[in-house]
Amino acid sequence: MAFRPLGDRVLVKRVEEEQKTKGGIIIHDTAKEKPQEGEVIAVGPGARDESGKVQPLDLKKGDRILFGKWSGTEVKIDGADLLIMKESDVLGVIE
Repeated sequence: MAFRPLGDRVLVKRVEEEQKTKGGIIIHDTAKEKPQEGEVIAVGPGARDESGKVQPLDLKKGDRILFGKWSGTEVKIDGADLLIMKESDVLGVIE
């Protein structure tokens, strides 16, 4: 199924963190926090300004981003757990 976010929203796939700490301790799934890093899967066309012109987003497909702990809405598309969030929820791009 194809999905295209509307407005200034982006579709993000969480990037899974390692199962071990630097010291070699294995972290169980129930003890791990959800990662705050992800990859942009799709972007909307952008938000409209006061004059009605569409302002394109700074993000693009494939960008690795950091986002807030409680950002976005969790959705399941084609069996994959994804997030839909506004561009303003994104803290920055990892380069």
